[in-house]
Amino acid sequence: MNNEFQGVFPAVITPMTQEGTLNEEVFRKVIEFNIQAGVHGFWVAGGTGESVLLDDEENNRIAEIVADQNRGRVKNIMHVGAPTTARAAKMAEHAARVGVEAICCVPPFFYGRTDDEIVEHYRIVAAAADLPLFIYNLPHATGVEITPALMQKIQDRVPQLAGLKHSAPTFSNVRAFAKMGLSCLIGNCRLMLPALTLGAIGCVDGPLNMAPELWIEIWNAYQDEDLKRAEAAQDRAWEIVNIISSCGGGFHAIIKAALSERLGIDCGSPRPPGSPLTAEQRMALSKRVEELGLTKIGGKNGKIN
Repeated sequence: MNNEFQGVFPAVITPMTQEGTLNEEVFRKVIEFNIQAGVHGFWVAGGTGESVLLDDEENNRIAEIVADQNRGRVKNIMHVGAPTTARAAKMAEHAARVGVEAICCVPPFFYGRTDDEIVEHYRIVAAAADLPLFIYNLPHATGVEITPALMQKIQDRVPQLAGLKHSAPTFSNVRAFAKMGLSCLIGNCRLMLPALTLGAIGCVDGPLNMAPELWIEIWNAYQDEDLKRAEAAQDRAWEIVNIISSCGGGFHAIIKAALSERLGIDCGSPRPPGSPLTAEQRMALSKRVEELGLTKIGGKNGKIN
């Protein structure tokens, strides 16, 4: 098991300008806020990062920015998934060249693929980067579930395989993957603590962007073997996610709006066809964020540089 990639890994957003392009300045501020909060790394350009709505050049630029901004302080796991093997491999090679620490990749999607085709896809993509590879197990979006049986086939033929983000509904497979010697990052922030007890090594999810300190507390308490404190932290994180989600709106719009409120910056709207929050939803979210005590947290010095 690769213990380099453990802890709290926000699935980082992709901030947009008013014109709908990548907002590099704000992106760097979101990254820096999370680093100063104490996260251990980032899951970059995944589902929360809207990667499938970006072109390959935008995804490549995102890899360049995170490597430059992080400067080796935390671990970047860069998503390079694409419908074709050639595109995914090209982005993987670029990610390695610019200095990210690992890559992740959804299985080939849209068309149904055999196990052998999926394994071969991963073999080629991983070889292009020759970095630790994390499988992105996201069946509700890809239509493909990476089961332990399929993962064993990948493990047998892809030497770069390090682990996975497990966002599939079969929670018990966390234990199965851990017993295979894989680094399993749970993809549901509401289940971080129970997943750790089954052998997961951390959590990747979108809500971690907006309040990383909540999940860092879960991690630290668990590492201190203080289960009561960890349970209280998990309850607090769950409560805040539920309260903010109750304001209405789509997932990407909520996370971007909450970060905008906390940091005093404009993270923009989701890329179409995603919709921004309505004025009423934005007002409700702003009120909830303030009531929860999550407003205007900069870094250690109160600033996001």
